[in-house]
Amino acid sequence: MILPDLPVNVLRTLGLFVITAVAEIVGCYLPYLWLREGKTIWLLLPGALSLAAFAWLLSLHPTAAGRVYAAYGGVYIFVAIMWLWWVDGVKPTLWDILGVSVALVGMAIIMFAPRPA
Repeated sequence: MILPDLPVNVLRTLGLFVITAVAEIVGCYLPYLWLREGKTIWLLLPGALSLAAFAWLLSLHPTAAGRVYAAYGGVYIFVAIMWLWWVDGVKPTLWDILGVSVALVGMAIIMFAPRPA
């Protein structure tokens, strides 16, 4: 039966999306530190590795790439707002939370809607 596996699949998908988003954000944040904050150029190496991990992680989803990319965007928005809060020290506004909520609902519809077999 498919229904008993659904929560595990949902948690696995969401967890993979969160890890993927962190890899992408770190891969972009490290060059940002070099370019905008004057940090060492050596940050580009772990940044590149993080972006390579990001691309690999996206390939682990068992559905069509376009659907994965579209749904991933919703989780990316959530992780980016958490990054804003935890790393940048900027508390999300009500509008940030509303936007994240809309994005996550969109992600859930794209990834978890019933589909013909």
